[in-house]
Amino acid sequence: MIVQDVINHLEELAPLAYAEDFDNVGLLVGNKKTKVNGILVTLDTLESIVDEAIAENCNLIVSFHPIIFKGLKKLTGKTYVERVILKAIKHDIAIYAIHTALDNALQGVNDMICNQLELTNKRILIPQAATIKKLTTYAPKDEAEQLRTALFNVGAGNIGNYSNCSFNTEGYGTYKGNENATPVKGEKGILHTENETQISVTFPKHLESKILKTLFKAHSYEEVAYEVTTLENKNQNIGMGMVGELKTPLDAQRFLSYTKNKMNTECIRHSALPNTPIKKIAVLGGSGSFAIQSAKASGADAFITADLKYHDFFSAENSILLADIGHYESEQFTKNLLVAYLTKKITNFAVVLSKTNTNPIKYF
Repeated sequence: MIVQDVINHLEELAPLAYAEDFDNVGLLVGNKKTKVNGILVTLDTLESIVDEAIAENCNLIVSFHPIIFKGLKKLTGKTYVERVILKAIKHDIAIYAIHTALDNALQGVNDMICNQLELTNKRILIPQAATIKKLTTYAPKDEAEQLRTALFNVGAGNIGNYSNCSFNTEGYGTYKGNENATPVKGEKGILHTENETQISVTFPKHLESKILKTLFKAHSYEEVAYEVTTLENKNQNIGMGMVGELKTPLDAQRFLSYTKNKMNTECIRHSALPNTPIKKIAVLGGSGSFAIQSAKASGADAFITADLKYHDFFSAENSILLADIGHYESEQFTKNLLVAYLTKKITNFAVVLSKTNTNPIKYF
């Protein structure tokens, strides 16, 4: 198995197409063709993590956070980022970061938080826009079914709980090939009219390359007429945060104790305690202040996230309980998720869960 094989598995879980624009995800260090000896999974890539990878004979680090976030102009070892990169290169260790691609995945960071809290009726808090595309093409009527099937087989036409979805319109197409044309139907230099079917199918944007490759391969025409458009529809399976429900409502004090225990955190900073029971919970791993209004709009009784600032707590306005459990604490179970996933996908060598606590924040 090579690094690219592992990447393929990871991008089935969390396609990089859904990472946030500001992020730096994917293979950050190393060659995708390198043979993999072992995989070390971590939340952050520090020098101690590279040392752990060396000790465990792992030449691929799968990290949640990217060690390279901003552009590097020098590699002198002056900063911890530069030292990590230099040490990884020296020991032929590749580094792959998944970050917001996994934040936005249906079975990603926020799903893991919901599972830790044993929430039910889960759904995405902020569905991501511009992730659904539509292909419209035209094929001879007697070839339409074959073309539709080929597109369905590579992921087109899946909508929610339904598959093989398409819209089809019968009509007539016309064309006249020049002297260099080799038409499948009709003759060059002669205007041809063909009974055609217009086929429209939707697909998730990360499959666009595969969809178009299949279209060109399965279509009989020398020149394939098609268009791809981006739909305004929100993708309910991709996006930031999640909303779920406790099996049994708790009063605010008990809810905080419950969260502190389940999320293994030493400290919870929170807004004023409401007098009403806590039932519906919004969660967002990492820095989540931008989602406070979305959490309120969802009807959540509480919002669990991290990195809230002083003035963010005012925005609770006694309509929601804001609970800041810490950045590391909100994402700490992510590496367990990745190890469990990769272990199921890869059985011929070790996938190692890092034992290093990379939380830079200490409590007195």
